[in-house]
Amino acid sequence: MSLNATPTGERIHIGIFGRRNAGKSSLINAITGQELAIVSEVRGTTTDPVSKAMELLPLGPVVLIDTPGIDDEGELGMQRVKKARGVLNKTDIALLVIGGEEPTKEDIALLDDIKAKNIPYVVAYNKCDGFAYTERAYAENEIAVSARDGIHIKELRELIARTYRRDEEERRVIGDLLTEGDTVILVVPIDKAAPKGRLILPQQQTIRDILDANANALVIKENALTSTLAMLDQKPRMVVCDSQVFGRVSRETPKEIPLTSFSILMARYKGVLAQAVRGVTALERLKDGDKILISEGCTHHRQCGDIGTVKLPHWITEHTKKKLDFHFTSGGEFPTDVSQYALVVHCGGCMLNEREMRYRMRTADGQDIPMTNYGILIAYVHGILHRSVAPFDDIAALLP
Repeated sequence: MSLNATPTGERIHIGIFGRRNAGKSSLINAITGQELAIVSEVRGTTTDPVSKAMELLPLGPVVLIDTPGIDDEGELGMQRVKKARGVLNKTDIALLVIGGEEPTKEDIALLDDIKAKNIPYVVAYNKCDGFAYTERAYAENEIAVSARDGIHIKELRELIARTYRRDEEERRVIGDLLTEGDTVILVVPIDKAAPKGRLILPQQQTIRDILDANANALVIKENALTSTLAMLDQKPRMVVCDSQVFGRVSRETPKEIPLTSFSILMARYKGVLAQAVRGVTALERLKDGDKILISEGCTHHRQCGDIGTVKLPHWITEHTKKKLDFHFTSGGEFPTDVSQYALVVHCGGCMLNEREMRYRMRTADGQDIPMTNYGILIAYVHGILHRSVAPFDDIAALLP
């Protein structure tokens, strides 16, 4: 994906599900007009979920996820089925492909799961060139298609677009807190962990949203904050910093200027900030031997001083004075059973779509396990949590 492409977390995730040889991969190729998926008469060709980011009109930027067959067999097959069902947790709209005229028990069971998760869905009866599809009535979110002969492929695209439910209220990273002409100072450390030649995604998204609000983004390194504040004729509307320099930036930013972090903005953007604020107080209840899960939504090359595997464990241990057992996951890995942990600490989730981030938070909440966010935890252990959430009235009210 190019640097100017829509981030994966901002794309509509379309999960394609069905039995082996239902024609899922063939239908993906027909929908996109490209040979994106491997097609074979051999059952079970797709053995792992495969994602492809692309533009799909009339929806726009999407991620298509081809999944293994839900009727796979054997011990390895059951693992594939589990992976396929796991894709539901990040699916914005599900396409259930039925390879014939009638659904099987596996199709019906999966459809029940899709409905239970309140996921918008379309049912495509594929291979309609082999049955009398014109003689039966279909529900408004059902359609008969043929990937082989191209029957009703255009209509299927349009049905998917109609079925997808967009949020009625547009989500904003920071723009709803600004008025035209405001200046926001963004404090961005450039160290060994910073990507070469570019900014990380939360920083990019924050800058874009500031510009969309017709406000001004002033991007500086942490060693330039004091001189920059002295140079400005008017106070900035807000200062936003990387969580790793929270302590220093808080000391150098006058109390009357609102301060928060990119990680906290992302938690708010993903709709999980309130739970993260409530969860962080679990630090005060930790005991020796407790297990802590630190989870990141992306995968990257970890370097010396990595925030997730080095700095966070150090800050947590220093704050609690306890001997704790730290565990780590990254990317698509997130356990369905988190009951062994006393606390889950998650990154801002910039690479995850909102549905998957909410699923992870619900997983912890459903098992009564507190879960918080990198930025919230860092602000808490540095004694500046109240200040860092003060710009958000509804969240600040949650704190004593």
